[in-house]
Amino acid sequence: MVFTPLAIRSGLLLDLGDIQIWGWMEEPVALPSSATAFGMITAGQTQLRDAATGSFGLNAGMFFVLPDGGMAHGGSGLAIALAGYRGLRQIGGPLETMGRLRYIDGCSDTLLVCPPRLGDPCLNHLHIPPHTDQTPHTHPSVRIGVILRGTGECRTPAGVYSLQPGMGWYIPAGCLHSFFTRDESLDVIAWHPDSDFGPRDDDHPMINRTQIPSR
Repeated sequence: MVFTPLAIRSGLLLDLGDIQIWGWMEEPVALPSSATAFGMITAGQTQLRDAATGSFGLNAGMFFVLPDGGMAHGGSGLAIALAGYRGLRQIGGPLETMGRLRYIDGCSDTLLVCPPRLGDPCLNHLHIPPHTDQTPHTHPSVRIGVILRGTGECRTPAGVYSLQPGMGWYIPAGCLHSFFTRDESLDVIAWHPDSDFGPRDDDHPMINRTQIPSR
């Protein structure tokens, strides 16, 4: 497969086996209870509900992690459900105007959902300034997400794809691609199923900053 645009609607948008992509648009959608759902609100207000915590109202530009599934109702958004993994329940956002970390070609990135352990999934906010012609590149695993703000293009050897607010997208592992903007910036939410960054049992802030006096 190549770059795949995803029109958001209520229901299952794409089934990749252990990874499923779900959407909702006003109508409620039930996210799988056997998977962790990483979601983002693209428009309006969504009521998010799960068995453990009840109901929360989330506005456009906010994101969430549900470790045991749940229900999204109202507004519109996209969720990536990863089977066989239990994440940490989180709600965050809305997005800032720029990322906090440097990325390629003058772009910036914020790690919205950090991997609880080395190798776990993560969620990112990628900010692409106006007049960016990104260097073509690949990733070793799939990338899935939505366009939150702005317009631009995703350019691949198979074709050029227009990017508009509120659309979802899927990029398979190894797919050569680059983002291109003209007069306005582009804000992208990108989910990674794995990471080469994160805490380990022998390397995390609590243990690293614990000092036991010598006797």
